[in-house]
Amino acid sequence: MTPPVFDVKDAETLVRDAASAPSLHNAQPWRFRFLQETGTFELYADRLRAVPLADPDDRALHIGCGAALFNLRVAIAHRGRHPRVDLLPDPSRPDLLATVRPTDRAAPADHGLDALHPDIGRRHTSRYPYADIPVADAAKEAMSEGARAEGALLHFPGPWHVQTLLTLAQDAARDDHDPDRVAELARWTRLGPANSDTAGDGVPEYAFGPRRRTGGAAVRDFAGDRTVADRGSAVFEAAPLLALLGTTGDEPADWLHAGQALEHVLLLVTHHGLVACPTTEALERRELRWAARDPLSAMPYVQMVLRIGHGPTGPTSGRRPVRDVLDIV
Repeated sequence: MTPPVFDVKDAETLVRDAASAPSLHNAQPWRFRFLQETGTFELYADRLRAVPLADPDDRALHIGCGAALFNLRVAIAHRGRHPRVDLLPDPSRPDLLATVRPTDRAAPADHGLDALHPDIGRRHTSRYPYADIPVADAAKEAMSEGARAEGALLHFPGPWHVQTLLTLAQDAARDDHDPDRVAELARWTRLGPANSDTAGDGVPEYAFGPRRRTGGAAVRDFAGDRTVADRGSAVFEAAPLLALLGTTGDEPADWLHAGQALEHVLLLVTHHGLVACPTTEALERRELRWAARDPLSAMPYVQMVLRIGHGPTGPTSGRRPVRDVLDIV
């Protein structure tokens, strides 16, 4: 039998990169297994980290896991190997989302993944105001191509549909005072320096960003009615650049493709010196999600709305230790 390409120490390093991926409320709903005999990685959904009110179908859970899968692929390519991926390989085990078998040499297509490796550690969600500076067409095209490479679509809607998306986000935000939703959000937010500085998951208060005083950008207010010391408010951009990421289907495999496309796009955003922030409130409501679609585009199912622009890099949110997300067998 051919010996595995990576050992246990390698596996820990690779999974550390994978677990840097974004996820709804930074819940990090993934677990990895490394099979020493074959050198194969298995990616599992961690249902205990589901966010049932904001994500009733586990769609965002799959997207987050797909983003972690893409980071793993980038990390493997950076080591000069090809990540051979099999999505949903066992129908009898729905929580097994993917297997990844590194081969002994990279394929030509992996060179583009390798180039994105430095951006894994530099990518952070930025909930701050962005400058009113246009994003270059070359950067937009690179993002669109990155999404296509993962079996998804990226569309930059026109002004009328941007306003529709902002209105939908505002409509969704009106439900933020629902007691059950308030409790769910509180579970995944970390208030106070002691909790924020040591948290390995959730959204720490230092990553909330300022309250929106004026401007058109839709930015989730993680504080709600709670007081955050020294937070302040700011003027956000009047005409934010939004991007719709979507797929032609709406099943778990499509969501995994969308997650890989999301992280591919976000790493390209970082690579081009830009920042981004998800705008997902409307997508968390079944009755609003259908309206997010641009009828003039060929995108049947919107999986993510991104706000993209020139702005300050967001702070690093905590990640769980590798020992908590990786099993060695």
